Amino acid sequence: MINDRSLRPVFVGDRWVHTRGLPWQPWQDFYHQSMTVSWPRFITGIALLFLGINFIFACIYGLGEASIANLSPPGFAGRFFFSVETLATVGYGDMHPQSLFGHFVATAEIFSGLVSTALTTGLVFARFSLPRSRILFARHPVVTRMNGRPSLMIRAANARQNVIVDAAAKLSLILRETTAEGETLRRIYDLPLVRNQHPIFLLGWSLIHHIDDQSPLHRMDADALAERHASLILTINGVDETTSQNMQGRETYPHSAIRWNHSYVDLFMPGAGDIEVMDYGHFHEVRPNTQEDVSTL
Repeated sequence: MINDRSLRPVFVGDRWVHTRGLPWQPWQDFYHQSMTVSWPRFITGIALLFLGINFIFACIYGLGEASIANLSPPGFAGRFFFSVETLATVGYGDMHPQSLFGHFVATAEIFSGLVSTALTTGLVFARFSLPRSRILFARHPVVTRMNGRPSLMIRAANARQNVIVDAAAKLSLILRETTAEGETLRRIYDLPLVRNQHPIFLLGWSLIHHIDDQSPLHRMDADALAERHASLILTINGVDETTSQNMQGRETYPHSAIRWNHSYVDLFMPGAGDIEVMDYGHFHEVRPNTQEDVSTL
């Protein structure tokens, strides 16, 4: 367990990597932080910022002599609620600045309120309009035979059930290797797919890589992949026909997720008449093969 607070965890491939030595400057990357943080944390941050600004201005109003007329309730609570009304430009009229100092502070607060409202509105809109794909990936890649050829297969589906136009897929293999000089590095190999494009990705897509003598997986088995800390990265991107926005989905599989000599359970089943039913309840299910073993390729 690493407790050094200078370390920053980053999920790479199938494992966590802790980094250090990089400057942490959140205010210089405020937009990225606001777009990537979860919704509960985002709302909580906005609320804390709102309360903090009003707390500061309530203290500033207290520096002047009777700067607010009809202060109710008296003291800090009244100044705080007056700050809330001023920052939000509500202005109920009961309380109002009655000194030059109060007017100057109210002017600065109204300006701060306009700026903060504009920034918050922009961030909320950007978060709502951020394209998010609902591409579903099977939990386990399978190694099976297809038309007599050893093949790696991964099943994907568009859970939103609308059309993703010109979808493109890319499958990569990451292996840990040792050079002739004794240096250890992680190399990325592209795994060519039988079909890496889909004109209308709507229901499902079976992505297939044939394991031949040109494949980086040739003559490798589960133990060999484990020894080299192998992992697979699958990315799918395309254009959402509804919103015309680019969509992207990514899934990473450790070597332990691969199911050797298995196949996916068929999703299609007959329905009434000529109707076919696609049951996504079996999307992640695999079954062992009864044909020739493919545990070593």
